[in-house]
Parts: sequence; C-alpha cells; structure tokens
Amino acid sequence: MVGDVPVGGDAPIAVQSMTNTNTCDVAATVGQINAIQEAGADIVRVSVPSMEAAEAFGQIRKQVSVPLVADIHFDHKIALRVAELGVDCLRINPGNIGRDDRVSAVINAAKDRNIPIRIGVNAGSLEKALQRKYGEPTPEALVESAMRHIDILDRHDFQNFKVSLKASEVFMTVAAYRLIAQQIEQPLHLGITEAGGFRSGTVKSSIGLGMLLMDGIGDTIRVSLAADPVQEIKVGFDILKSLRLRSHGINFIACPSCSRQNFDVIQTMNDLEARLEDVNRSLDVAIIGCIVNGPGEAREADIGLTGGSPKNLFYLHGKPNQKLVNETLTDDLERLIREEVARREEQDSLLIAKSED
Repeated sequence: MVGDVPVGGDAPIAVQSMTNTNTCDVAATVGQINAIQEAGADIVRVSVPSMEAAEAFGQIRKQVSVPLVADIHFDHKIALRVAELGVDCLRINPGNIGRDDRVSAVINAAKDRNIPIRIGVNAGSLEKALQRKYGEPTPEALVESAMRHIDILDRHDFQNFKVSLKASEVFMTVAAYRLIAQQIEQPLHLGITEAGGFRSGTVKSSIGLGMLLMDGIGDTIRVSLAADPVQEIKVGFDILKSLRLRSHGINFIACPSCSRQNFDVIQTMNDLEARLEDVNRSLDVAIIGCIVNGPGEAREADIGLTGGSPKNLFYLHGKPNQKLVNETLTDDLERLIREEVARREEQDSLLIAKSED
C-alpha cells in the first residue's frame, strides 16, 4: 500500500509521475502535485535532496491528498525525517545509505509506520564494483544490483518493498525486468528512464512498457518525459487503455484523414482533446471523416461521428441518432459527449444509492 493505493497482486496498475519543481518552493510544488493528481495520477514522487527540502516536504504533505513518495539518496537522516512527516513510500536504495546502523534505523522507521520502500536501480548509477565486473550496464548488472539491495532488506526481515530497474535503452530495460520477475514476488515499478522529449520518450516508453505489460509484468508505471509531468500521466493511461488494462478518460478512435473527409478531422480532434481533458470517465468516441470506415467504427463505439454530405451522422450507443453540420460540429460534439458522461455518472449514482439501501 502506498498511502491508500494498492500496488501489486490484482490491484489496478497504478500510474505515477514526479514533480520537477524546487521542493523547497512549497507553493509551486503543491500546485504541480495538484495538477498531476487532476490528470489522474495515483501516486506522485517528490525529490527530497536536503533537510531543508524534508521540512518543505512536511508542509507539502499537509496540503495535498495524493500519496507521496520521497526520492532520497545517501542521507539516512532525510529518510528518517520524512518518515516522521507522513511520507507514503521511501524511494531509497539501502546499499547507498552507509553503515548498517543507519540502514537499520531507516528500515525500523519504515516498519514502525508501515511505509513501503522502493528499490530503484538505474543503469546510469550502478555501483562501481558492478561497473568493473560487467564493464558496462547490462540486464544482468541491473538485476545483481537490485538483488544486493534486496538482500539487505531480507537480512532485516523487511519484505514491504517494490523494485524498479531502469535504463534509457529499451531492450536492456525489458530484459532486466524479465529476469527479476522470475526471482522475486514483490511488485515491480516499470519505466524507461530518461526516455527523451515528449514524442521520442512516448514512443520508447510505449514500446518498452507495452512489451512488459503484455508479459504480465508490472504493477505501477511512470513514463519519464522531458516534458510537463501532467503529460506523463496522460501517456501512462493511454498505454494502459491501449492494452485494455485500465480505463481512464475518453478513448478516441480517429482516422488520419484523407481527401474523402467531409470535415476537418485533425482540427476537430485537436479541439475535442483540448476541451475534454477534464473528463475522466471511460468512453469510446470514434471520429471518422467519411462513410468508408465511419459507420463500422461508429457502431462499435459509445459515441461516433461519420462524415457525410451535406450533414455528418452522429451515432449514440452504436445507432444513428442525429445529423450535425460542419459549422457547429465541435460545439455539438462536446455537448453531446458531456451529456452522455453526465447520464452515465447519474446512472452510477443511482446504482450506488440502491446498493446502500
């Protein structure tokens, strides 16, 4: 459990991101955490590089509701302080803390407060002994590093942990996760680290995480992008939606458009995605520019639009419902989609009320 979020077993795959503000700037960090949470994040990680940042973390913890992971390196005193201040998970490698008494102090604090630990192995920061042994980062080196940290936790009889083994190279990351999945039962946190900018990072993460998730490997994911952290959450959920592992927000089915289109598909899609970012309800919406594939896609979706002349045909629950003109097309589609979302939410509220009665 990371706060109130279950990770592992049959729990939904949790989606998380990390703040990139200065943690000591409490207002900016709280604002970013709230934006990440509004995008749908289950968990948010915050870097805590100093005792000053640890005190700021305590103020942040009081102002947000989403579970928080503190990212800490080397200094055990920081870990002990954030444990006192209400952290929900510690991202700290036991082997980097130092003496055994320091390791014991952190583990005991985690035990006393039921705080899980994430062991985070990164190809860019492998121990020097492993660099000498393997010559360069390899899947085997990543796994050996993780197992060294796990052995420390085992010696202290601490099993409440999860593990990540990240590299910027997709195949190395995938191979490492496949190896460790055969050796431990604890949850795995997936990610392609330092994946790149928005476009290239999205592609790398989708391929790497998709390969692992299709293998049944992974319990929580973070898409690492040199971009707004909010985008990491959106991409993460898009990956899970594509694999039918978790639904969150509107799943748009849209044609790439061609000369047969009867309305501007690309502009319509851009406008709808921007306007409907706040909708977290699961819904399949097909936007197809002509009658070749339009009717078939619209019949399979919750809501569909098929381009037609002189008017476009709107489908609801797989059946033709009404015709829409190009002049007010985006406004009409947004209104009709929101009406369907509201109708479904009302139905859910009625079902909940009946079950409580």
